[in-house]
Parts: sequence; C-alpha cells; structure tokens
Amino acid sequence: MATDPVCGMQVDVNDDTRRSEYGGETFHFCSKGCQDKFDADPWFYASGNAKHAERTEAPGTQWTCPMHPEIIRDEPGSCPLCGMALEPLVPSDEPSEELTDFTRRMWISAAAAVPLVIITMGGLVGLDVRGWLGHQLSVYIEFVLATPIVLWAAQPFFKRGWHSVRTLSPNMWTLISLGVGAAYAYSFVATFAPGVFPEQYREGENVGTYYEAAVVIIALVFVGQVLELRARERTGDAIRALMDLAPKTARRILPDGTEYDAPLENVVEGDMLRVRPGDSVPVDGEVTEGRSSVDESMITGESVPIEKTEGDRVTGGTINKNGTLAIKATQVGSGTVLAQIVDMVAGARRSRAPIQGLADRVAAVFVPSVVLVAVVAFIAWLAVGPDPALAFAIAAAVSVLIIACPCALGLATPISITTAAGRGAQAGVLIKDAEALERMARVDTVIVDKTGTLTEGKPELTDVTALNNRDEDEILSHAAALERSSEHPLAEAIVQAAHARGVTLQEVDDFEAITGKGVRGSVGGIPVALGNSAMVEDLGLDPAEAEKRADEMRKDGKTVMFVAMDGQLAGLIAVADPIKESTEGAIRELHDLGLTIIMATGDNQRTAEAVARKLGIDEVRAGVLPEDKKRLVDELRSKGAQIAMAGDGVNDAPALAAADVGIAMSTGADVAVESAGITLLKGDLVGLVRARKLARMTLRNIKQNLFFAFAYNAAGIPIAAGILYPFIGLLLSPMIAAAAMSLSSVSVISNSLRLSRINL
Repeated sequence: MATDPVCGMQVDVNDDTRRSEYGGETFHFCSKGCQDKFDADPWFYASGNAKHAERTEAPGTQWTCPMHPEIIRDEPGSCPLCGMALEPLVPSDEPSEELTDFTRRMWISAAAAVPLVIITMGGLVGLDVRGWLGHQLSVYIEFVLATPIVLWAAQPFFKRGWHSVRTLSPNMWTLISLGVGAAYAYSFVATFAPGVFPEQYREGENVGTYYEAAVVIIALVFVGQVLELRARERTGDAIRALMDLAPKTARRILPDGTEYDAPLENVVEGDMLRVRPGDSVPVDGEVTEGRSSVDESMITGESVPIEKTEGDRVTGGTINKNGTLAIKATQVGSGTVLAQIVDMVAGARRSRAPIQGLADRVAAVFVPSVVLVAVVAFIAWLAVGPDPALAFAIAAAVSVLIIACPCALGLATPISITTAAGRGAQAGVLIKDAEALERMARVDTVIVDKTGTLTEGKPELTDVTALNNRDEDEILSHAAALERSSEHPLAEAIVQAAHARGVTLQEVDDFEAITGKGVRGSVGGIPVALGNSAMVEDLGLDPAEAEKRADEMRKDGKTVMFVAMDGQLAGLIAVADPIKESTEGAIRELHDLGLTIIMATGDNQRTAEAVARKLGIDEVRAGVLPEDKKRLVDELRSKGAQIAMAGDGVNDAPALAAADVGIAMSTGADVAVESAGITLLKGDLVGLVRARKLARMTLRNIKQNLFFAFAYNAAGIPIAAGILYPFIGLLLSPMIAAAAMSLSSVSVISNSLRLSRINL
C-alpha cells in the first residue's frame, strides 16, 4: 500500500494495463475520492518519480487592510484599527463577500428610504402624505420602516463603531455610528415618550423625528461603500491579469514520448513540457528542442518578440508565437518569475509611503476634533438657535459627524500605491515597497553601472588589424587558439568570433597566463603572445607605432590587445561591449526628466569616457571597486543629492542598499535584486525612465487625493455646523452631508484609478 499525495489516504497499486500504458512505471490511485485526480494526471502518481509525491500545497489566503497594510490576518474580518473590511493579500477571481452583503443591504436600505422621504418631504412638492395619514400614524410607519434598517442593515457600521471605541481607535465608523445612533435614538424617544421633551420642542403632543435622515444616511453610506469596494477590486486587476497569464494546464512529455495535458500545479522541476504555437509558456524553463519567437511583452513591457532556440530560457506566462518548443521545467509554482512578480506587487500593496505619515498624523487627532466640533455645534444651536432649537442642534451635530468621516483621507495613499504597483508590473517595473516609489519621484541623481546596464554585458570582437604583412585570419586563428585555454572575460568573444568566421583553431603547447599582462604559448610550433603593451615590452618589442592605432580604437570605447607571433608584432585585436540600442534614448529622456547621470564602472578611464561621451552622460567615475561605489553614494548624499543607483551585479549590491533608491536589473545577480527597492524586468534604462514617470505621477496623484480629502472636510465641517446659517440661512441636511461624505471617497478612488491608464 502507498499514500495518496493529495489527500493522504492509502491507495492501491494499479493494474498491469495502466502500468504498461504509461511506460512501465508503477502508478497508484486513491480509492477514497481522488480517482478524478488520477484520471486527470496519472503521471502525478508515479511511485517511480518520488518528487511528485513530495509536492506541497500553497499556503492559505491571508487578508490585509487597505488603509493599514501592516494588519495581516489568516481569515477575513474587519481591521482592528479602522474597522474597514480586510481584503486578500493577492486578489482572487472570487466575488467579494462584503461587496455582495453590502449591495444587498444598500438596496434594502434604499427601498425603505424612498417611502420615508415621500412621507416626510412630500409636502414640499404638493404630496402631503403625512397630512393624509395623520401625524401619529405617519410617525409609526416611519418607525416600522426605519427600525430594521438601523438595527439590521446598519449593523456592520455599529459593530465597527463600537470596536473603534473599545480599542480607543476612533475612525469614520465612530462618527457614522454616533450620527445615525443619535438621530434614531432621538426619534425613538420622540415617538414613544414625547412628554420628556420641554414644551418648546413640541407641537402639541408631537415632537419632530429624524427617521428619514437616519435611513437615508445609511443608504448613502452603503452607496459609497459599494462604489468603494468595486473600485478597490479594480486596483487588483493588474495582479489578476498577471496571474491569468499562466495557463491552467501544461502539456507533459512522458519518457516514452507520449504527451497529455496535466494540471499546472502538478508540474515539478525537471518535467519535460511541450509548448505549441499560440500557447502560453506554463513555467520557467530551458528550451531543449525547437525554435520559435516568444512574446514577452506582458512580463517586460517590450513589444518585439524574442527569438528562442535550444539552450535559451523562457519565462512562464509569455506567449509562444509561431514554432513548437520542448522545454525542461526549471522553476515552478512560487519559484517562477511570474509568481515573484505577483508577490512583489502584492508586497507593494502592503507597504506604506512616507507621505502616508501626514494622513496618519491628521487622522490621529481628526476624529476627536470632529466630535468636539459636533458637541460645540450642538450646544451653540441649543443656546442661541431658533425654535425648535433642539431639532436644529441635533441636525447640525449629526451633519458634522457624518460629513467629516475620514474614509477618503485614509484611502488617499494606499489606493494610489496599489494602482501604481499594478501598472508598473504591466510595464516591467516592479515596486518592492511604496517608500521606494515615493523616493524615486524626488531623486535628482542617478548612478549607473556600465556593463550590463548601459551595455549588453556580452563583449564582441570588433576589429582585427594586421601588421607587418600578416593575414587577419591567421592572427585571429592564433589568438583564439590561445584564448581557448584562458578564463579571461574577453576570451570567449575572441573564440566565438573565430568560430563564426570558420577559422581553424590549432592545439596550444606551453600555455601560460601572465597576471595583468596576457597569455602566451606555442601554436603550431610558433610562439604566440596576446596581451597589453606591458606584455609586448616583456617580449622586447616596441609597441609605439601600434599604440597609436590602439588609441584610436580606445576612443570608441574598445579594449585593445596586441598579438605577437614568432618574435614579431603581428596585429591588434579589439573587443567591445556593445551599448544597448535603447540606452542613448533612455539617457536623453532621463535628462529631460531632470536627472543628472553619473556612470560608475570598474573599466579604465579612457574606455569609460568614450562610452560616456557617446551617450551624453554627465560624469564618469572609472576604475571603481564595489566599496568605491558605495563611497560615491555616501559622498553625493553628503552634498544634499538624492540618489538612485542602478546596477545588476554582485558588486553593485552595497551601493544599491546605500542609495535612496536601489534599482536592479532582473537579468542580474540575485543579491542585487534583493538589495534594490525597484526591479526592472527588462535589463535596460528604458525601465528606469518608466519608473521615474510612474513615481512622479503617483506622488502627484497622492497629493491630489489628499487635497480632495482635506478640501471636503475643511469646507464641509463648518457648513455642516451651521456657520452660514446667520448670513444666508443655509443649514446642511444630514442626508446631504452623507452624500458629500460618500462623494469624497468616490473622488479619491476614481482619481487613483487613473494611474492604471497612464502611458509609460
């Protein structure tokens, strides 16, 4: 007997027919309910392939607060700080339970609000329902309509409001609960015990009620909440779009050559998979057979398909265009690039930007201040207001409490960050945290590495110059023969160029590498040396004449090596790391965005200056070591500069960590990516341009949101308190206050969602 890898139940060995059908492997299937899994993916149950049985399930969904991302829970509920409903860390396609519930409560509240408004305000348009029914009967009808709404529909509001009081964390629900509760309690007492009110507050035996205000406020708050929840779901659209890039199944190739579609979650490292034309690549892998172009635009933001052939790596979620590929799975599940992108975007949703501190400081004193204003307004109206003063006092206090709800203030920053992180991921710019994004908007200086950042990072042979009547192919053949035994980074470029030209390479005897100078040996019985001018001088040769030609090549950023054969200077070989096609335009755009560009490289000064001159870079620091790059960052920061450091190597990690913003190329070393706050999926500076634009637009968007939130409150609270009443007779109705409060939240969310459509 064996154990089912999915449910843990004991399973029975299958029969010989099935065993022979799948290449002689012994399979197990569960007799306790997992038969369908076996039928869908028999290879998953191969006992001869133990790694399949070791698969672990993904961890359960976690939940966080959109306003307080530091709050993380293992199950849905309300935020202990602000009372807002928690949402999944990683958005799913499942409908929001809160949205469904609030939508139902909204429609029921609206259904009750309509007749209440007709009863209480119909007289203003000639529909005197209260006059027809009589005051007492109409009040009882209002009570019957309002009570279920206040006690059932508004129950989530009161729960959150009470929680905010109990935890000493006053928030928007505190104000809503106080406002609605005060209006309903006053109306309840006025309905069933009007005698407790002083004579001046009664019209005969009757006292005015506010049932319609309480219910309409509840309905309007639900409208605002439903609009907000729908908008918040849209902020996860980018993540859902990324998650949908990966197919649900993968076509597995069995050892006997047969193929079938297996669930994606059952694919493990080492599996052989077939990717047909038009299919999405299921996991990260390496091409083992075939040739095709792959559209990587949804991962890198680049629209031009990339040619893939044997030995090339492919990324899960990209689209195979026109050929068939066989790939070997190298990263699956959470290890794929796509999964890491989703995690990083989700992480940015949970992070807090420094500007959020402003909203937090305001919110800490805002709610108590609003309550104080409401109390002052109540007392002032009660003392000097017109008759019935108590009614005016309650209306003013409730209006202040409702219109001042700080929901828009709390959402101003996190909604923008969430939307921006999703938009950035679509453009190949991964934001690790909100702080990096905000700082990127304020950066004035960018330090860039040369190799792999400005250049391709793959040296190529550019020139072979013959001297003393030698043949170029002969020079290249002897040089490549020597370099085939060398570990120098430039050696591979020379050997590859020789192979590309069809040059025959002979065996080398007496090979010797001389540190800091070059290599030498015997090729076909002829002594050959390849290196710098110091190597040539050691051989007793004069490089002066050849040095002039070498200097001309160095001006173009090339690295030049001298070749000596049989005691004579035979020629020059030049190698260069080509500048990426996109680099020059990206540097120009970065200048237009107000940035100073400094190149810090380990290359020699002359080569570095040649590259800088061609690209229009402002300053060059050549021959720098990893610790020198960090010192450069510290030096510039001491002068007041705000620094972004872009690099892709292990040697860049210290400077990436020390800079205000570290920007890593995902094509580079893992330690560089880990040290950076922003990662560019496409390893060039176009992504840096996009990151800068995204950061500036996001910061501007946050400031606009804060303005909307503050403007509504700053203008609304005094009007709600009745400051304009002595001058123009304007007193804000609690219902209008509720509508204004909802409008402020909708304005903030709508403005934030504009970031999902920006052109980067």
